Amino acid sequence: MINFSKIFLSEKVGSDLKLTSYINWVSLLSISLLFSIALCAIFAPLIAPTNPYDLSSVSILDSRLSPGEKMLSGNVALLGTDGAGRDVLSAIIFGLRTSLVVAITSACIALVIGLFVGLISAYFGGPIDSFFMRIVDIQLSFPAILVALVLLALLGKGVDKVIIALTFIQWAIYARTVRASAMIEMKKEYIEAAISLGLSNIRIISRHLLPNSIAPLIVLATLQTAHSITIEATLSFLGVGVPITQPSLGSLIANGFDFILSGAYWITFFPGIMLLGTVASINLLGDQLRAIFNPRYKE
Repeated sequence: MINFSKIFLSEKVGSDLKLTSYINWVSLLSISLLFSIALCAIFAPLIAPTNPYDLSSVSILDSRLSPGEKMLSGNVALLGTDGAGRDVLSAIIFGLRTSLVVAITSACIALVIGLFVGLISAYFGGPIDSFFMRIVDIQLSFPAILVALVLLALLGKGVDKVIIALTFIQWAIYARTVRASAMIEMKKEYIEAAISLGLSNIRIISRHLLPNSIAPLIVLATLQTAHSITIEATLSFLGVGVPITQPSLGSLIANGFDFILSGAYWITFFPGIMLLGTVASINLLGDQLRAIFNPRYKE
């Protein structure tokens, strides 16, 4: 059974990695930050000072207010306002919700598809394995951002379109990873015993092969979620991702890009810091999960 308390427990001694009983403060900080970000995204309408996309509450006279200045409504713009007069803090909180929904949804769908393809390829092998793996090879031969740009050029803007594009560029990575893990399990005696007992293919795959092949996917899914946030931010920054009516961290960074040289740095700076913090916290969590499943770790 996996002991997730190990997320907080780690130490490097010499050339070997060993678990100890002290708190890894970096891991604790990253998970706390990630938990806070998730809460902000979930309760965005309750936490945000204003609704930055409610036209009745936005005034162009509040355009490019510095951090700490008062808006016409009387609210203090803690992180300033953008060129349209929207509160940057509120826009970031709402943008977090869009970015996380897109990243997590696409990662989960891609994981399910990749899990199915990888297990089928490893279990049946032969022509089935060759067919799926050649598709995977073709998929992985193209840069992810290029494939996403082409898909969005064909599909158009929208949160659902971005999810489709991110799912398409990710599923092959999951398929390749789970196939490699399942191929190792297929050589073990418990699989041979299950086959010799005449168990059905579905039962062997679902009850035996799947549970023992999924560990690497937990780590991969975490890291791919961070990668999805980065790709989505890149697409939105380029103007082909989510529409302006549905904010994301990438579109918020793009909104302030034209004002950097004019001194209104906060329009881009604070969304960029939030993007950096979100991706870094998820990656640190992924590193700790990777440590948990590393066979060099001993109880």
